[in-house]
Amino acid sequence: MRLQDLPTLSRDSVRELDRIAIEELGIPGVVLMENAGRGASEAILSIARELPPSSGSATDALILCGPGNNGGDGYVVARHLHDAGLDVTLLETAVPERLSPDAAVFRRVATAMGIRQQFTPDARSLSAALAGREAGGLLVDALLGTGFRGELRTASAELLRVISSWVEDQGAMVIALDAPSGLDVDTGEAAPDSLRATHTLTFAANKPAYTDDSALAWTGEVQLIPIGVPGEAYERLV
Repeated sequence: MRLQDLPTLSRDSVRELDRIAIEELGIPGVVLMENAGRGASEAILSIARELPPSSGSATDALILCGPGNNGGDGYVVARHLHDAGLDVTLLETAVPERLSPDAAVFRRVATAMGIRQQFTPDARSLSAALAGREAGGLLVDALLGTGFRGELRTASAELLRVISSWVEDQGAMVIALDAPSGLDVDTGEAAPDSLRATHTLTFAANKPAYTDDSALAWTGEVQLIPIGVPGEAYERLV
């Protein structure tokens, strides 16, 4: 199925798409995650090349990873950006035991490669990790993804407040993976303390909120990243 022909899918429909691809067509979840992260990293590198060297954004990347599959996408992105020569730091909000199985696979790879990792489960540790960093750079938001709806948990809200303040002070560019953390991709409603993105790289299908201009204040420019799901899976949903 061509990129321009991919349908807009709700949160639940994307989950069903993944289920069909993994359980019925036999594509391992780690393959889909690798495809998502690789496609996102290629888009990030393209965005970074368009920025002036003085911005620092072309060489320095922070990746905020949550415990779920969105965080797993972040670990894949970290590997590819590191291989491309960027100075990558992973800001990890969960202990390894809390990661989704697929995310844990790619965290182990990042660790084996020696990519810099900082454990930042709360606002205090995240503030310490950000202290003294030079202005500019990329901040990749891989914290919550499209699974979020409703109210932010206190810990997530505090982390996002710290990140938002740092981004505003330092002029960093925020690139969200699949969705800006705190945005409901079905309704377009953003919880208090949601993180505003400059670019959103959304996977497999466009989301309902992204067809409404009101969401642009949170998503910035939206780019659809295919992840190798066959057309047969999409045809089951449309």
